[in-house]
Amino acid sequence: MQWNLIRVRKENDMSQQDVADVLGISLSAYQNKETSKSSFRDYEMFILGERFGKSIDEIFLPPNCTDNAIKVK
Repeated sequence: MQWNLIRVRKENDMSQQDVADVLGISLSAYQNKETSKSSFRDYEMFILGERFGKSIDEIFLPPNCTDNAIKVK
């Protein structure tokens, strides 16, 4: 799961459909990416970084990161 992305998306009052529209992909394709069933393309990460005004590493978790690896401060 892309927890940071989900948080940023919600902080910006955007639905999954809104973000899918920004990326020009279907809702189901976006949902697969947000749940880490498929990967974001590099250009999609740049688009969202620009849209949210954040660096890519502030939004996206590495592909090998598991839910258990996330530590809450």
